[in-house]
Amino acid sequence: MSATTPAAPAPAPTVIGVPAPQEDVDAIVAFVAGVQEAQLNADPDAFLAGFREDAIWTTAHGKRLTGLPEISAFTRKVLPPQADSPVIATYTADLILFVRPDIAAVKIRQRPAERAGGAYLDEIFHGQEDPAELMAARPEAVPGTPTYVLAKDDGVWRIAAAQNTQVLDVETLTAG
Repeated sequence: MSATTPAAPAPAPTVIGVPAPQEDVDAIVAFVAGVQEAQLNADPDAFLAGFREDAIWTTAHGKRLTGLPEISAFTRKVLPPQADSPVIATYTADLILFVRPDIAAVKIRQRPAERAGGAYLDEIFHGQEDPAELMAARPEAVPGTPTYVLAKDDGVWRIAAAQNTQVLDVETLTAG
């Protein structure tokens, strides 16, 4: 895997809920790839372009952000310093639930990887019986499991609400 591309193509997401055209599935998968690219490049403008003005966001550490101005201020503070981080994150749309044709809940698989070389850091947890000590020693290797609620306005999918969560469930973490 390079710093921007996973070693193998991501599997197609599971799609459930009301019927939706493949073009919307493809647009959502591309949206998630765009989030990854914005994060990788530490580009606040590209990242923020994916939000509705009235969006709500909860970070992996539980900070609630309400509205694009608040999300923007936070993002502009924390994202640019990540440009030199040796750790990046990959984002894959794992499950898409179309609540309505214009509303989708998207479950994301977020995996930390080395910027140089692209090795997935979370693989150290696979097969561990009790990874608690390893999690404390290597917090940068803990993956995430965000959920995005996307709304399609004027033909464009954007985040209306999102919750980013670190994977702390032992069974999920150790299974891979």
